[in-house]
Amino acid sequence: MKKILPWTAVILWMALIFYLSHQPATVSNDLSTGITEVIVETVEKVAPNMEFDIGAFNHLVRKNAHFIAYFILGILVMNALRYSHLPLLRKVGLALLICILYAISDEVHQIFIPGRSGEVRDVLIDTAGASVGIGLYLAVGRLFGRWGNRSS
Repeated sequence: MKKILPWTAVILWMALIFYLSHQPATVSNDLSTGITEVIVETVEKVAPNMEFDIGAFNHLVRKNAHFIAYFILGILVMNALRYSHLPLLRKVGLALLICILYAISDEVHQIFIPGRSGEVRDVLIDTAGASVGIGLYLAVGRLFGRWGNRSS
């Protein structure tokens, strides 16, 4: 059971990424625009004289969504691999490979969605997010003694 739950979390997170990527461009843009508006309204309350280029800020929100989604995926995959008997370096490599391959497949998938496209830049952003997530997982594991106490 302790091996099934972490992989279930990985699969569910991948399904959420797929679901969001499967939205046509108009629906996806409406979602990110809504998030952007909430952020802008909040910032305007704190700093009322600050000006925003909404379009540029919306683009930033969309790219950060890629980073955050794969940041979480990297953590989830590392956690799922925690119970494997692989050496730590192989776990890290495998986690990163899984995230990169999923990012590539996600961008290919988007080619077939109305108004969407596959972007190499997004795969790079996804990879950066996964790498930071994996790194954070390792740092927290070291901090709490998870890595090094076992033969991982």
